[in-house]
Amino acid sequence: MSAAGVIGVLGAGTMGSGIAQLACRSGAETLLHDPIPEALQRGLERARDGLQKEASRGRITAVEAQAATGRLHAVDDLTAFAPCELVIEAVPERLDLKHELYRQLSEIVGERCVLATNTSSLLVTAIAAGATHPDRVVGMHFFNPAPVMRLLEVVAGVESSTEALELATVTGEAMGKTVIRAKDGPGFLVNRCNRPFGLEALRMLQEQIADIETIDRIVRMEGGFRMGPFELMDLVGIDTGFEISKSFFEQSFGEPRWRPSPITARYVAAGRYGRKTGRGYYDYSSDPYRPPDPDPDPDPPARADAKVAPAVGGVLGRILCQVINECTFALGEGVGSAQDIDTGMVLGLNYPRGPLAWADEIGLDHVLAVLDGLWEEYREERYRPAPELKRLVRAGRLGRTSGAGFFSYQED
Repeated sequence: MSAAGVIGVLGAGTMGSGIAQLACRSGAETLLHDPIPEALQRGLERARDGLQKEASRGRITAVEAQAATGRLHAVDDLTAFAPCELVIEAVPERLDLKHELYRQLSEIVGERCVLATNTSSLLVTAIAAGATHPDRVVGMHFFNPAPVMRLLEVVAGVESSTEALELATVTGEAMGKTVIRAKDGPGFLVNRCNRPFGLEALRMLQEQIADIETIDRIVRMEGGFRMGPFELMDLVGIDTGFEISKSFFEQSFGEPRWRPSPITARYVAAGRYGRKTGRGYYDYSSDPYRPPDPDPDPDPPARADAKVAPAVGGVLGRILCQVINECTFALGEGVGSAQDIDTGMVLGLNYPRGPLAWADEIGLDHVLAVLDGLWEEYREERYRPAPELKRLVRAGRLGRTSGAGFFSYQED
């Protein structure tokens, strides 16, 4: 199957303009629409500027940028999408709005046109209910900023057809993306698997196992992450993260692993939303907002976790084992493959390595022991080990040392 040759992009905000930039750069005739004329003009200029920046940085040639710009067209009416083979929707996350737009689009485009939503918080299946042909609706979840991030999640709703998913996949690849496949559900694959990164850090803060700065420093220094969980939550926006947490909890009908933290609720109530308000878990009135990390020191008292209270698994181990556990739940439920999970976490969230490959290095029996220890200490469902993890350990698939874990290892 060939990539879509005519692509419509509905919504000219930050994500929509970035997707339009990718679409015209891939060689497709690209139609950009927004019902607000000023927003449409800003989005068009943003996409054109993005192409010029790519040329100035050597990512594409000046000739390629000019040709791409010539394929990008602003349209002031949805009826202009009639010739589209693919329409990518990037409008505000309101289900009623999306239903109305998909109803309109169904009357305009051909029956074989694929309608793709860039939603990150709504179910693809729920959005597809507004279309005449829900089998032609898929998720195409780009990561922000869309022209820069290398990952694309293609999400299958309950009714999504094989042909629609394949068109979305090959079009994403034509845009230069590494495409992973996910089954519809809260957070799809990547955002779901990352839930414990912040939630477990918040739980340890709540229990005074370690303070904010110490938790972040351990995650950076011992885990190799670019940012600690509290820095990341400040960057995303604590209010935004809180709404996402509530959405996860509601869509899962109260899954204990995804219960929002009361700490987040208090910070939101105080108006401390993170970087955008100048204060969140850190105070951004001074630069830098935190001291630099110390040089690695083998002397135990100088280690990053010197101020940590005794805890099962330690700070990094507890966060990492909970992330691995969530990844294993997703794997066992068929939300995505082991390779797609690891690829998504590395390319979509800048993990230093894939969590499942990391688990194979640690040893699945060790991961299970940490989770069992947390279960014994708390007797809370949030710490129950994933059935797939227990099955792998019982089968002797303990990781690299045993020759197989989540992945298989053979001697050269």
